Amino acid sequence: MTGGTAGRVGPRGRIDKRQAILDAAFPVFARRGYADAGVQEIAGEAGVAKPTVYHHFGDKENLFRATMASAADAVLADNLAVIERLRDPGEDLHAALRDVAYRMLRVCCDERSLALRWLTYAQVARFPDLIEVVQGRTAKGLGDALADRLARLSLSGRLRPCDPARAAEQLLALLTAPMEARSGLGIRKVPAAERRAVAEAAVDTFLRAYGTPTGSG
Repeated sequence: MTGGTAGRVGPRGRIDKRQAILDAAFPVFARRGYADAGVQEIAGEAGVAKPTVYHHFGDKENLFRATMASAADAVLADNLAVIERLRDPGEDLHAALRDVAYRMLRVCCDERSLALRWLTYAQVARFPDLIEVVQGRTAKGLGDALADRLARLSLSGRLRPCDPARAAEQLLALLTAPMEARSGLGIRKVPAAERRAVAEAAVDTFLRAYGTPTGSG
């Protein structure tokens, strides 16, 4: 006997179903754009009924906002995993920073990140809050985490004393500005060799400003 709980979906099931919808929605929005993406197609990709999508998100606009926020969180998580390398950079800080910079650019240029930027730029007129939502979860979140790592390196004498938030902002600018130009704001794929050259130049410039004679390896 199962009692009165048969057929009910518990909290975990609701969370999983919601995330399944978000995971399915992003590639549909990326492939078709906001206007041409259909809720029925998204429901089919997620393996749920169309009313289930509306139950979780209310309408297509809220679904799009939630989808973009979820994709931005995923991009941030990938970048945070990359900068974990700076918790223990080893003896050669220069090499560690080059590796981290290149891997951050690889995240920046992957299909999800490119689609996220394209959708943000394409829909900003309809969703004026979109840039704040996406950048708050990507640029700001990454900048805060990178500032923490740089502060630790400064305190240990591997970098000169500095404002870590400003140092993080400048390092990210040295990476992202050239990539935005080279990729045409995300519409052109940048070859790996070109990304590596950007990463190395950014780190070289950064360490000229913030490095110490003995701290960079």
